[in-house]
Amino acid sequence: MRTAPNPARFRLPPVVILLALITLCWVSPVSARDQASTPEVVPEQNVSALDLYKQGGNFMHILLLCSIGTIAVVVYGFVQIRVGKMAPKALVGRVNEAMARRDVTGAYSLCQAQPNGYSKVISGALLKVNFDRDLANKASMMDAATEVMDEEEHRQMVWVNYLNIFATLAPMVGLLGTVWGMIDAFDKLATTNGDAKELAGGIKIAMVTTAGGLMVGIPAMFFYFFFRDKLQSVMTTIQKHASFAIDILSGEIQLEGVEESGAGNGEE
Repeated sequence: MRTAPNPARFRLPPVVILLALITLCWVSPVSARDQASTPEVVPEQNVSALDLYKQGGNFMHILLLCSIGTIAVVVYGFVQIRVGKMAPKALVGRVNEAMARRDVTGAYSLCQAQPNGYSKVISGALLKVNFDRDLANKASMMDAATEVMDEEEHRQMVWVNYLNIFATLAPMVGLLGTVWGMIDAFDKLATTNGDAKELAGGIKIAMVTTAGGLMVGIPAMFFYFFFRDKLQSVMTTIQKHASFAIDILSGEIQLEGVEESGAGNGEE
């Protein structure tokens, strides 16, 4: 007669049961911790330039005015500060011809009809003409031309210096906006018991003004040095043209040299 199986034979060893319990206790917390530490996927947001401008606050209005002023001065510089505008080649040639004929009235009328840097310098020099003195009073004419040329350079540098003002002012305004924004962000964090995300968002908005200030200041500084050097070059060319015309009037240069030098010095 067959005996029934003894259930005690199918029991697992106590060591295996203990290891299984330890494994379950270790895996469960790790899984829960991994799920909790998984970063939340934040949908990407497209922020436009207008949105950044609004986030920057009232300081962005000042930076906008600086940028408009920079653009206006740059346009003025490209239009006005050039040899073709301040010392036109045609005018230089016609004045040299009048000087060779000693037609002071004709040369003065030409300069008055086309007001520019060169014509103002020549007009100032012609007021000192005196044929009764040595070399038609050349020394006085040169002094008058130098004085008018300094005034004209100063008048043009007033516009160029605005670029230097914008290049200095814009980054400072941007930095002030950033400091102001960071103070506001930390103040909100202290009063509302906010988390790090709120602080990071406030600092990000505060940094917008610094970026805006640099975006205005860097081009303004570049064009300041560009037009400053260009103006000096143009004034040097005007000085050469004026000195050449006065030499013609004083008789130190003859008519044969007028056409060659006048054509060579009239390049843009």
